[in-house]
Amino acid sequence: MGENQLTHTIIGAAIEVHRELGPGLLESAYEECLAHEFTLRGLAYQRQKPLPVFYKGIQVECGFRLDFLVEEAVVVELKAVEQLSPVHQAQVMTYLKLAQCRLGLLINFNSFKLLQGLKRIILDS
Repeated sequence: MGENQLTHTIIGAAIEVHRELGPGLLESAYEECLAHEFTLRGLAYQRQKPLPVFYKGIQVECGFRLDFLVEEAVVVELKAVEQLSPVHQAQVMTYLKLAQCRLGLLINFNSFKLLQGLKRIILDS
C-alpha cells in the first residue's frame, strides 16, 4: 500500500471513530476504538510503542511512546484537546526523527469535524 492510500485508510478509520463517538472524550477512549478500527481494516500497527532516545552514543530512558506506528511507516499521534498548538506539531516532528519515519498524522478528536483537527506532517530529509 502506498503512502497516500495508507494515510487515506488511517484517516478513514479515525473519521469512523469520530463519527461514532463525537468529541469530548478522553484520548484513551479514542485510542482504544481506533486500534479496533485499524484491526477491522487489516492494518498492522503497534500501539504505545516505546521510542528510545539516543544521545552521544547512549540510550536515554525518557519514557516516550508513540500512540501508534502503522504499517511500520506512519506515526499517528492522538490528542483530545481544545485546539492543536505548534508544540503538538513539533512533538510529532521529533517522534518522526526518533522513529526514523518520514510521515506522521496528528489527530485531534476534540474537533467538531475531525478533518479540522487533522495535520499531515512530512519530515524532510
